[in-house]
Amino acid sequence: MAEAHSAVAFSFAITHEGVHVNYDREVLHVIFYSGLRSWRRNLRRFVNNVRCGVFPASLTSMALTVGGYNALYLTRDTYASGYDISLGLVDRLRPFIKLEEQAQTVACCSIIACGCWIGASMLMKYTLRFLYMYKGWMYESRGKGGSMSFLTKLWIVTVKLLTRFSRPMLYSYQGALPRLPLPALSQTMSRYLRSVRPLMDDENYSRTEGLVKNFQNGIGKKLQRYLLLKSWWSTNYVTDWWEEFVYLRGRSPLMVNSNFYGTDAILLHPTHLQAARAGNVTHAAFLFRRLVDNQTLEPIMAQALVPLCSYQYERTFNTIRIPGMQTDKIVHFSDSTHIVVYNAGRYFKMPCYYKGKLLNPKELQMQFERILADESVPEKGEATLGALTAGERTPWAEARTKFFNKGINFASLKDIEKAAFVVVLEDDEYDYDPEDPTQLDRFGRAMLHGKGYDRWYDKSFNVIVMKNGRIGFNAEHSWADAPIMGHMWEYIIGEDVFEFGYDDEGNCVGKVTCNPPVPTRLKWDFSQECLQAIDTSFRVADALLNDVDLRLLMHTAYGKGFMKGCRLSPDAYTQMALQLAYYRDAGKFNLTYEASMTRLFRDGRTETVRPCTIESSAWVKAMEDKNVSNAKRVELLKMACDQHQLGYRDAMCGKGIDRHLFCLYVVSKYLEVDSPFLNEVLSEPWRLSTSQTPHGQTSKMDLSKNPKCISAGGGFGPVADDGYGVSYIIAGEETIFFHVSSKKSSSVTDSKRFARQIEKALSDMKNLYAGLAKK
Repeated sequence: MAEAHSAVAFSFAITHEGVHVNYDREVLHVIFYSGLRSWRRNLRRFVNNVRCGVFPASLTSMALTVGGYNALYLTRDTYASGYDISLGLVDRLRPFIKLEEQAQTVACCSIIACGCWIGASMLMKYTLRFLYMYKGWMYESRGKGGSMSFLTKLWIVTVKLLTRFSRPMLYSYQGALPRLPLPALSQTMSRYLRSVRPLMDDENYSRTEGLVKNFQNGIGKKLQRYLLLKSWWSTNYVTDWWEEFVYLRGRSPLMVNSNFYGTDAILLHPTHLQAARAGNVTHAAFLFRRLVDNQTLEPIMAQALVPLCSYQYERTFNTIRIPGMQTDKIVHFSDSTHIVVYNAGRYFKMPCYYKGKLLNPKELQMQFERILADESVPEKGEATLGALTAGERTPWAEARTKFFNKGINFASLKDIEKAAFVVVLEDDEYDYDPEDPTQLDRFGRAMLHGKGYDRWYDKSFNVIVMKNGRIGFNAEHSWADAPIMGHMWEYIIGEDVFEFGYDDEGNCVGKVTCNPPVPTRLKWDFSQECLQAIDTSFRVADALLNDVDLRLLMHTAYGKGFMKGCRLSPDAYTQMALQLAYYRDAGKFNLTYEASMTRLFRDGRTETVRPCTIESSAWVKAMEDKNVSNAKRVELLKMACDQHQLGYRDAMCGKGIDRHLFCLYVVSKYLEVDSPFLNEVLSEPWRLSTSQTPHGQTSKMDLSKNPKCISAGGGFGPVADDGYGVSYIIAGEETIFFHVSSKKSSSVTDSKRFARQIEKALSDMKNLYAGLAKK
């Protein structure tokens, strides 16, 4: 009866005795606090935007500059022998300011001081941008026994001096970050040829060299000129096209093909109460949103010195991907005080604020318990409604326009789209059993795709809470890359375990201080035609998820501790293990994708590292040749890892191959110019697609002291029909998690078999060093 109560919250009647006004004081309180919260948010944002705009200077320095300038000018006759520090500017300004003489002097001095301060702050900002263009530090060894050039030492000192005057906020560095540089066409072509050499025989390589030469000396020059113009005009020449053409114009299902997932800290199980875990996690998520909104979240710094671009955080919450006939769009709402909860086939709108205040974990637990206690049954088609977001994009766009453009369907859909995020209260239980690895596989599948209808895949992210309190997430990919979700997830787990905790019975700690509004069921009215559209999308999603072959491997024989002991990069070491495993599995080398980031530049997202190199292939062949000594294999492994690190650094510094080629291809399509070289490059399948899950992005959680708090990481679906998708997280000194995905319909792939090959490769690599130690 909540709707009826709201309808009569304010009314009036006119009688012969006059006008009688009836109102509900509670509703007016809600309206008042909602408006008050909105004004506070807007004021904070305005102040924070000003602070970020003047960084690395500070507003305090402006006040000191104005005050000091006035003091020096007003006391010039006493302490400065009559010297006019304004150089006559005060006298020139006086005619334009009509005040008494003393006030006029102060006003003129203040204006001049502000001008000087603005000039100095702009000089500092652009000096900092110039300094951040330097990437020499990336290529210098900073480990044990490494050396640093004098130029890099001078650069470090200068950067520290410029950034010491003001405490940075989340977006403080945005104006100081340099643009992503456009590589020279000749450099990209040279790097491309080197990257494909181990994949081709002499005949095919000669043919490719011819294509490259014709492109570089022909249409490539024209395409490069247009792309150079775009790099000058836009803050990032890649990001907008990457978001549009790689993500938003894709018409295939988001589920499995695009969305990615994350898992719980599986070595911990703080509570078995579903509502309690949901309460803590939801509260922590809103606290993270508050940090983002207030810009008090610490920006991520590389080497504690160089900032990473933070623009992707803005769309973490209150964000939805809206389907379109030809292209989707990302819509971000400025605020939302509710979430949407999916449970037992029903959707609920759950308020998370009361009188302008965020509900505490105990109160949120009470809200979730109300939903779990609701015994109502789903409307026809409601349980599988989410399949529309899991299927093909164009049918979903058609259905959205036709069946959700008015009435209760429109209102309910808007509640979902405007929600801060979606929470799914699962009916199933999943856990971790080291003796039964299939349980972890099932848990990963639940996070990746669920049942094909029990996630709202368009939402920026869904938090999934299992019946026994295990948690995970499913995230849409177009609005941001995995490190952003990884940062938030790390924060949530840290707050859940270390800050909030649970009582002896597994309930949230704290007291209920209010009686928040009861969650309301979202209403739907589906025609037979709409039900058919839902069913069609569900059949597409069901076929897709049933074709997924997912294996989660927890490797505990050794971790990054041993790899560092070998004086090798843990990421490069792991990538070499994947190269060896793939060669043994497929009997050949293939194009390999590793995601890297370009967030050292403004609006940066990702770049591709190509781990299959001339050096890595030479090492793999040596591992398979019994006549090669272990000493030689170790030497080749070091060369392969060094080359991989060089490729990774090049990608981070804007010297990658694939984003440049991608943008040249987009320009060619706009110009309606056909390029055989670009057509071939952009159609090459990534049969081994890999990504490392980052961790340690928040200071809230000390993983060295609490290694069990590390998440098992996350994963994604296979990129190629006959390939593997491999995500890994180097979780502490002794553990590595691998998430291996492929398609059951492929006759050449098998995720469990490939996981065994990874284990064998890692074991053989360790034995290389064990053999040398014995000698």
